[in-house]
Amino acid sequence: MTTADHSSRESVAETLATKIETNVNIDPSVEEKNIESPSPTPTKRYPETDLDSGLVGWDGQDDPENPQNFSAAKKWGLLSLVSAITFVSPLASSMFSPAVSFVGEELDVTNETILSFSVSIYLLGYACGPLLLAPLSEIYGRRIVLSGANWFLVIWQIGCALAPNIETLIICRLFAGMGGSGPLTLGAGAIADLFPIEQRGLATSLWSLGPLIGPCVGPLAGGFMGETIGWRWVFWVLLILGAVVSLGIEFLNQETYAIVLIRRKTERLSKELGRSDLRSAYTPNQEKNPSLGQMLKHGLKRPVKLYFKSPIVALLSTYIAFVYGLLYLFFTTISDVFKTTYGWSTGISGLAYLGIGFGFLFGVTVNALTNDRILMKLTARNGGRHLPEMRLPTMIFYACFIPASFFWYGWSADKAVFWIVPIIGMAPFGFGLMGVYLPVQTYVIDCYPAYAASANATLTTVRSLVGALIPLAGPKLFDSLGLGWGNSLLGFIALAFVPVPILFTRYGQRIREKFPVDLD
Repeated sequence: MTTADHSSRESVAETLATKIETNVNIDPSVEEKNIESPSPTPTKRYPETDLDSGLVGWDGQDDPENPQNFSAAKKWGLLSLVSAITFVSPLASSMFSPAVSFVGEELDVTNETILSFSVSIYLLGYACGPLLLAPLSEIYGRRIVLSGANWFLVIWQIGCALAPNIETLIICRLFAGMGGSGPLTLGAGAIADLFPIEQRGLATSLWSLGPLIGPCVGPLAGGFMGETIGWRWVFWVLLILGAVVSLGIEFLNQETYAIVLIRRKTERLSKELGRSDLRSAYTPNQEKNPSLGQMLKHGLKRPVKLYFKSPIVALLSTYIAFVYGLLYLFFTTISDVFKTTYGWSTGISGLAYLGIGFGFLFGVTVNALTNDRILMKLTARNGGRHLPEMRLPTMIFYACFIPASFFWYGWSADKAVFWIVPIIGMAPFGFGLMGVYLPVQTYVIDCYPAYAASANATLTTVRSLVGALIPLAGPKLFDSLGLGWGNSLLGFIALAFVPVPILFTRYGQRIREKFPVDLD
């Protein structure tokens, strides 16, 4: 990286940080809660072993077994493993969307809504899977649950590739989506396990590249495959790619969830020392040796409890769900627009997704460079006291870009303006989506680090449910209103949501403090 590039990036971060600092309204009178794991004294970040009190924790603050103390190379390496499969999973969500017309021809399906559903049904699996996988990871640990979910994703690609009819394809896609939700759900937990608050913005940005860029790369490759070697090869390729990555995870991944690690340590020490009174310092008040049924019942309640008892998380989930639904509305309509309006082939039409993809890359770069820096500036301004709401002010800036895309793309495509114009018009949406999505993702990790997987399951379930259903309305919407007014309607709705981040920034802390949620 040149000195000029570095200075330019520093300037971007400083400018954005200054704008945010002058507009954010943080109430310094409220003490922050639930940011770090419980600690026996105010000066200690991690609970330590105290056998006299019957508590089992870490062997000192620098215990090398504590994932927070892993070397930087090991931390980023473990996150890279999760990120790799997190790329494969969303890739499978949209890779065959440009080739869906070939599916209709071979399986004799003419209903456009059914064909769109065969694409979006994958997201219904995303909506169901996290509600089970997140609690399981908080009982058995991240590693085993992630591995199981990965292989579940891989196996169902076989069913998709061999599907004799549309019904079988839809069912197999549903189950594949349930397995594919594993890395999307557990990645947030891994970030909370491994990284301190001041590094989570960058970690979340890098991990989130997969969920947001995968769906853009998918149609690009899937369009050419569907046109040349057949739509079934889309799933064979996903099978091979998913199996290779999953195999690598089996050999290289390791457990990172502190509560599970200390629980195992407690059980080991109880046997070695012959003491039945030992208990984990992370859950000292938990019932001794709770049954699997009790743990599972309690764990399954967490994502639901968080959604219905935390208004701020419910509002953020709804906002992200709406924006995410618009993304998949793009995915299910772009290919047809460029084939009918510009006469592109199925393979070439996949290139149209690059507009959103470049927007994603630019958005994640800016967010990675500025998110943690802004957080640290606001923390210093607040007397060194961190608040999760310090992640949210940047949303105000990014939200303004989202509606612009619909007016730009919609009318340029409607009037058949030169093809590069509507493609460029999709870039602001990708940029804005990253800037809205990433702060919310990091916000819930900061709020609930011990149960980050369950908190993220709430976001994933709601956004995936909406993302699966909104695209079904796309064909009728554009048939009735046309590309210009149809996209303008979506643009006006997105415009109405722009003030929402201001509400989150100004009143999010008060709402969260007024409605605390006990997830222990």
